[in-house]
Amino acid sequence: MIAIVDYGVGNLFSLRSSLASLGEEAVVTGNSEQLRSADRIILPGVGAFGDAADKLRSTGLDRTVVELVEEGKPLLGICLGMQLLFDRGYEFGEHAGLGLLRGEIVPMQGSIPEQLKIPQIGWNALIRKRDHFLLKDVHEGDCVYFVHSFYAANCEESLVATTEYGIEMTAVVAKDNVMGCQFHPEKSGKVGLSILSAFARGAV
Repeated sequence: MIAIVDYGVGNLFSLRSSLASLGEEAVVTGNSEQLRSADRIILPGVGAFGDAADKLRSTGLDRTVVELVEEGKPLLGICLGMQLLFDRGYEFGEHAGLGLLRGEIVPMQGSIPEQLKIPQIGWNALIRKRDHFLLKDVHEGDCVYFVHSFYAANCEESLVATTEYGIEMTAVVAKDNVMGCQFHPEKSGKVGLSILSAFARGAV
């Protein structure tokens, strides 16, 4: 069973529907005991880094997630949920993340060409940097759906795939049992479903 962390941030039910379409049992929950009983955990998120981090901490679910990761439970962060896995984010100030991956979340503004729109919204190709089971059914150039204004930087040790938007930006990360996608797999058609399926049935 897969538990989707409900801390008041994220498009939780479309994600659950995507997992159901794959035949995977999934529950949306903010209950620590349900998270502990799950086989795998997904941390979703939309909005601003600091607000989401505050909401996660106010529920106490930040401690639960970190404890379960330390026990070896597989975790997948999606969009802002992926960003929260890192040390810190710089959206409207500096905010601490979960510190499960080394790196920081920085603004696209000032890093990408001025003529490109922020946020990046739309389909972009994945550029594989190393093999990982999340991408076992993804082919070079397959496109996924992004919506973001910030991206993960200084995260070479966990980098799995990037995307091109004026510069190369982090798209997929993984280290041991902690994984993340900057894009929305639940909005990315067959490619996104293949990534969710790989997470649900993966090797860790």
